[in-house]
Amino acid sequence: MKTQLEKAQAFVDLHRRGNCFVIPNPWDAGSAKLLEHLGYQALAGTSAGFAFSKAKTDPTITIAEMLPHLAELAAATDLPLSADLQSGFGAAPEDAARTIVEAAATGIVGGSIEDATDDPDAPLFDIGLATDRIRAAVEAARGLPFKFMLTARAENFRVGRPDLADTIRRLQAYQEAGADVLFAPGIAKREDIAAVVRAVDRPVNFMAGASGLGLTVAELAALGVTRVSLGASLARAAYGALVRDAKEVLEQGTFGYADDALPAAELNRVFTAP
Repeated sequence: MKTQLEKAQAFVDLHRRGNCFVIPNPWDAGSAKLLEHLGYQALAGTSAGFAFSKAKTDPTITIAEMLPHLAELAAATDLPLSADLQSGFGAAPEDAARTIVEAAATGIVGGSIEDATDDPDAPLFDIGLATDRIRAAVEAARGLPFKFMLTARAENFRVGRPDLADTIRRLQAYQEAGADVLFAPGIAKREDIAAVVRAVDRPVNFMAGASGLGLTVAELAALGVTRVSLGASLARAAYGALVRDAKEVLEQGTFGYADDALPAAELNRVFTAP
């Protein structure tokens, strides 16, 4: 297995200017191993996908649940792993800093901190506090013995506040606070993506996998996007197949789904590979 330092350097290299890569999001060790087998160069966690696997919702996942999960993912493959660390599992800057240190100990080499509060009445942290939280996370990351790629997320569009100007203002503040990668989940229009890329001087992550999104990786690269994540969409697709196939058996009494199932021999080959 590669060391954490080797994984960290490989992750940094993927973010070089002019490169664009897809970073899919496994939700357990098996999906992580399969994605490595398919040829992806890095992986990202999905707190929502992990939550679904625990029969829970995303906001209810605790750091006590997340850390062992990240350790399992990081140990499953030789690929660099970046984690979805939600809002840092606490509102204070020191919570974000502590989360970075504890998560890094699991073997991950990057992670994201978002500015959503999970409070429907005030869904975003004040920009001043949000920036302080990113700054604290950056300082914690810089104290690690390897390069930890810190991603700062502006959640405006995801929480129903689709204000592009405020999104950009937040991303610029997070850039000044030292974030390595910038991310505004929920933006989907070409002109909005291009505006974000023009407004900052850091690699930009774009989240694909939303229904109806017609952009390709090549088109996102042309817009200046560096990293393309998939969020919980692969997990949702897997659960979608499970529901459709189980309903076929329940409602029709047929087993046609088995024609598309991966052979056990193929899965055994992947999971017994060194």
